[in-house]
Amino acid sequence: MFSMIRPCFLVIDREFPGSISTRKLVIETAKFNVLTAYSGKEAIEVFARFPAVSGVVLDGGLDDITCDEVARKLKAIQPKIPIIVIVAPGFTGCPESDYQLESFDPAKLLEILRGLKPEAAAEIEKRNEELSREKLS
Repeated sequence: MFSMIRPCFLVIDREFPGSISTRKLVIETAKFNVLTAYSGKEAIEVFARFPAVSGVVLDGGLDDITCDEVARKLKAIQPKIPIIVIVAPGFTGCPESDYQLESFDPAKLLEILRGLKPEAAAEIEKRNEELSREKLS
């Protein structure tokens, strides 16, 4: 029996029609699990309840709490949590983050997420190949 714990990422995004779904879809397409929050306040509450996530993808332009304050509060709960901030070009307001991505680049984001959990990412790739071969035979 095949069993694996899939990496799970908390995605924090402002509520715009379609914006959260794009990031969430990209991460789920890579077969990772996703928790979502639509504000800094909600993100801190969700993270306090689920601190074992593999990493956080944070919108640098949150409206309710600054990006850096959210990052600081998350690190207070779980100091080693990797935080990836998606920012507008020229944005420098989140020194607490571990990675900064200028604008939303799905390939670059997945590269960072896979790098955080390389064993799990490799396991998922291997499983996908096995499933592809089963379909062909």
